[in-house]
Amino acid sequence: MSHMVNPLATPEQLYQRRSFSALPTELQDAIFFSTQCLTQAAGLLLQLPQSVTAQANVLLARYWLVEPMMSHEFSDISAASVYLIAKLSPYPRSPRDLALVYSYLLSPSSTFFHPSSAPASDDSQPPPPPPPTNIPNDYYLPEHVYNSFHTRLLRCESRILYALSFDTHVSLPHPLAITYLQALDFLNTSKSTISKRTLAYLNTALLSPQMLYLTSQPNALAVAAIYNAAKDVGAKMPECEWWEVFDVDREELGFLVVGMRSVDGWGRKMREDVERMKAGTEGGSKRGGMITRRDIEGELRRRGISLGNGNNDGGNTGVGSEEPVDMEAEMARRMDEKMAEIEGSAS
Repeated sequence: MSHMVNPLATPEQLYQRRSFSALPTELQDAIFFSTQCLTQAAGLLLQLPQSVTAQANVLLARYWLVEPMMSHEFSDISAASVYLIAKLSPYPRSPRDLALVYSYLLSPSSTFFHPSSAPASDDSQPPPPPPPTNIPNDYYLPEHVYNSFHTRLLRCESRILYALSFDTHVSLPHPLAITYLQALDFLNTSKSTISKRTLAYLNTALLSPQMLYLTSQPNALAVAAIYNAAKDVGAKMPECEWWEVFDVDREELGFLVVGMRSVDGWGRKMREDVERMKAGTEGGSKRGGMITRRDIEGELRRRGISLGNGNNDGGNTGVGSEEPVDMEAEMARRMDEKMAEIEGSAS
């Protein structure tokens, strides 16, 4: 049965993450939400099964439970999580595949976290702006940029493995939820309808700031998703306390039900916060919709929070620190720009 359970976060880990981090709680939530969404978007473009992408989401959450968020660029940690989990699955993806996908998602041509892709919350709101124009040069990947990405990818992968003591096992609640639905047999509702709704709740829970996948076992998550889905579609549930059959008590079920239902409204607020932070950073609109460490540093400055050595998120890398510059890659980049200028003037 060990393959059906996950290692859970301890109360001390959850407390230390919130209390001893140099980042305010709302900034931690914005980073977590946007990076998990980026991981899901990358999984779609890489044509990975949702089971692989969801495991990458859980692995990323575990890593940030024990390591400071600002130690690496958020998109690099996302890419390393996807790369690591895919490599261990029947669907491996090459570093170049990841480099191409993340280059597009982080470019201004991508609709990721663009206001045009935001769900409409109110008919009285003004219509969203048009989607960005697709400009292939925005996500063109020169060789020196790929080499730099490859180096960072391998560095982050090794850091994740070290931080998690090489424990990459992730048990997902999705298969259990389908099995439980077959056992319950909601007679007055289409199995397809309630199954889709259940899986939607489980996928949404990956984004929860309460880190539901790190605090509850898969069987409890599956039962809570079924309960929410049954309520939404008006399915007739057993009148007895049926969740106890699946080893879930009422208190845990209530916590998970509320936690899953709250993600939608919280996610809308996070999108607004991310867009606001991007708009307040110089050149933010030209760097795509994904939040970066530069955006977080700018937000901290606006709040008057020091970025000096005394503000070290967890004791590893300071909030204001940057990745070391690859001089060879920088020289190659400048040569590419110079050649582009020469070719442009010649034409």
